[in-house]
Amino acid sequence: MKIADMNWMQVEERVAENDCCILPIGSVEQHAYLSLATDMILAEKIAVDAAEPLGIPVFPVVPYGLASSFATFPGTLSLSLSTYIGVIRDLLDSMYRSGFRRILVVNGHGGNVPATTVISEWLNMHPDASVKFHDWWRAPKTLAKVQEIDPAASHASWMENFPWTRTTDQRQPDTSKPQIDYAALARVGAARKRELLGDGNYHGLYQRADEDMLAIWDVAVKETRALLETDWH
Repeated sequence: MKIADMNWMQVEERVAENDCCILPIGSVEQHAYLSLATDMILAEKIAVDAAEPLGIPVFPVVPYGLASSFATFPGTLSLSLSTYIGVIRDLLDSMYRSGFRRILVVNGHGGNVPATTVISEWLNMHPDASVKFHDWWRAPKTLAKVQEIDPAASHASWMENFPWTRTTDQRQPDTSKPQIDYAALARVGAARKRELLGDGNYHGLYQRADEDMLAIWDVAVKETRALLETDWH
């Protein structure tokens, strides 16, 4: 159930019955030949698909995150850490004012991890609330499925190449990219990172069969849905 399909009165009625909601968070950043919006697309879709049979409201995805490492790739947009902290805190406050006390944050971007510190501090001031932070793509069952299909999986590789993250660009290498030097990448700025990364894929094939991708998606949806149904307190 998308919040975009509800009015405020319906939200008020819903939260009186069930105080659970989902906030997807993503990023707009380079993903090699895939959409710049890959992280926000996947976070929102996994949230909507997981919540659908439960009738749990899903807020529109927060599109922008912390993507300074990719700052020199055209189209990448990044918030400063101080801005991001404020955004997450303000959104939590707003959901709380609406009556939501159980909030699942579905994250689609590894760089957004600082949000967990904001959530921890926020929970100290809201002891009657419960917030779960869910990195959907590296949750145990989902990651195990990815590894079962192909352990050479990384940022902007096949593991993010779903039918809904592809662009109209037909260029798609049929080779497997060697693993980048993560240590070298970590010690340089965005301009040098771009030189080291090339097209932006970190490691592995660029695309696999849709059958493989849909198998991963099925596991990810079920794993996310399970978080909505159990262990809130």
